Amino acid sequence: MDITKIPHINEVSAFHGEYNPADCPVKSTERFDDRQKHSRKVLPSLEEAIRRSGLKDGMTISFHHHFRNGDFVVNMVVDQIAKMGIKNLTLAASSLTDCHWPLIEHIKNGVITHIETSGLRGKLAEAVSRGLMDFPIIFRSHGGRAAAIESGELHIDVAFLGAPSCDPYGNANGYNRDDENASCCGSLGYAMLDAQMADKCIIITDHLVNFPNAPFSIPESNVDYVVVVDNIGDPKGIMSGATRYTKNPKELLIAKTAAEVIEASGYFEDNFTMQMGSGGASLATARFLRDKMIAKDIKCRFALGGITGQIVQMHEEGLVKKILDVQSFDLIAANSLKNNRFHQQINASYYAGYLNGGAAVNQLDFVILSALEIDVNFNVNVMTGSDGVIRGAVGGHPDTAAGASLTVVTAPLLRGRIPTVCERVNTICTPGNTIDVLVTDQGVAVNPARPELREKLIAAGLPVTTIEKLKERAEKIVGKPEPIQYTDRIVGVLMYRNNTVIDVIRQIKED
Repeated sequence: MDITKIPHINEVSAFHGEYNPADCPVKSTERFDDRQKHSRKVLPSLEEAIRRSGLKDGMTISFHHHFRNGDFVVNMVVDQIAKMGIKNLTLAASSLTDCHWPLIEHIKNGVITHIETSGLRGKLAEAVSRGLMDFPIIFRSHGGRAAAIESGELHIDVAFLGAPSCDPYGNANGYNRDDENASCCGSLGYAMLDAQMADKCIIITDHLVNFPNAPFSIPESNVDYVVVVDNIGDPKGIMSGATRYTKNPKELLIAKTAAEVIEASGYFEDNFTMQMGSGGASLATARFLRDKMIAKDIKCRFALGGITGQIVQMHEEGLVKKILDVQSFDLIAANSLKNNRFHQQINASYYAGYLNGGAAVNQLDFVILSALEIDVNFNVNVMTGSDGVIRGAVGGHPDTAAGASLTVVTAPLLRGRIPTVCERVNTICTPGNTIDVLVTDQGVAVNPARPELREKLIAAGLPVTTIEKLKERAEKIVGKPEPIQYTDRIVGVLMYRNNTVIDVIRQIKED
């Protein structure tokens, strides 16, 4: 290139001033320990961090749920906020679980007046279902939450993010490379975007490590303050509820059939991509796919989403080339991040954000999902139980169903004396036009929109029927349940992944 032709090049002049080396220091003579003691980010208490963050009445605070039912951070932080007299807050957690029942008192006292989350369980969910809150809870999918944060629809004033390891400058991770006995939650995929987009970000850790804490999930550039506490969570709580390993014969039968559906679908070819959703049968499907992969000598290009030890084992065996981990579902997966080069943490936007043109869910060949209910139009409910009580999470269910080429839902035909297949689900979380196959212990139903897939499954000798016949079979065994009685009051609003309303949850009518 001829630099004389660059516009305005003749206006550039050389520096003729006096150079002062102090203006550009190139070496620090301080010891690291001295710098650590004087780090301005490390604060002596959570109270001080909240005060410096500028948190005031009416603001929005956020949390992640990577410790699942072992989380200590949400209750710890909201307790301190309550002591400081701050009220009327929106709590925007990526999800809430059984352990967060102490929030009930903070809601009653006006500290928390609004909640945005992916899920709700336990005593808190029961209380909300019966009218605890004055304002409805907003439920978003993981991808919908990411998009809402990126677009500014969900603005976070202060993010409080628990991290099992962090250095004095704020580089944080979900495991501790130096201490095998430290708290561990694995991927911080749902915390990354909060740290990036929040006005203020406070990392709460129980292990302050030497700089640099590399590799890291959250960089120091996204962190304002660091607080060290005694304990941020119990790692044993990560693997609970919907992420349990199953030994249930019925669930194993469903998982085996689901693997056979995938094998016959045409998507089970070398270099395929997959995600196993939560729920005993869907997670167990990976075991049967492993055997089929070995028999066919084929590999998975990447496994996505909530990652379990089964996926890690397949990766270490060479069956899964890469792992894209937005949430670690057990300690094997959490610790794998330390040791496996191609086990990669990803944030919620890259995982499933509908505003993200390169979202990984859009590259899935197939996904295995669970359901509390599915209706004759293939709409799926993963939020409310047969009694109308909130007891689940939207999670990435609608995101992966929309993105994958093949979406398989697994569920028993009956739960106790309650049919899983019904005329209309209590709460639509995932629309039926994104569901391709339902696998139960008493037959397989294919969405009429996929006739070519139905023919493939019939040709493979699978027990294909219609979803209407599955509904009739269930009702013949246990009868048709009485409809749940609700009031007119709305206690929850379900947002689809593009952040439009897909359904509402009403307050349960008391007897």
